[in-house]
Amino acid sequence: MHRGGRGRGFGHGFGRGFGGRHGDDDEGRGPRRRMFDSGELRLVLLKLIADEPRHGYDLIRQIEELTGGAYAPSPGVIYPTLTLLDDMGQIAAQQSEGAKKLFAITPEGEAELDANKALIDALIARLAAVGEERQRTDSASVRRAMGNLRQVLMNRLGRREADAETLHAIVALIDDAAQKIERL
Repeated sequence: MHRGGRGRGFGHGFGRGFGGRHGDDDEGRGPRRRMFDSGELRLVLLKLIADEPRHGYDLIRQIEELTGGAYAPSPGVIYPTLTLLDDMGQIAAQQSEGAKKLFAITPEGEAELDANKALIDALIARLAAVGEERQRTDSASVRRAMGNLRQVLMNRLGRREADAETLHAIVALIDDAAQKIERL
């Protein structure tokens, strides 16, 4: 999700990308989980192509849409996987306008989908769950309010006249707000 200013990947539990320094996410929550394990992206792409013939970029956008913008695979992952699917005979390029290849599923691809239906359903559900979590936890208005609070605190605490009584009052307000949010 480079357009949003943060790295690609998932929100809490999935990381924003595929691992920061030492395998921890950038907010100190612990190790990141890769979005797809071996072979899973291949099955997701196959399912999306079975739904309707697609270009590589369409597949990236569809996965990004399913995750609510939390994750968009890179072209460097998508196009080699499409080549693999094509080499395996599970998809085939169709005639299309322009230079983009439009891929459609083949009977071999349909058989692969049938053989892995439960796993594919779980993968699509996982993508949708990430999108739902992102919607719940990553609202622009909450980020704006948190940024506003941070700026006010920096301005207020940056003044030399902030005494211990003022600091205690600020801490009490923040603690009170946290408790009220927790009770919502």
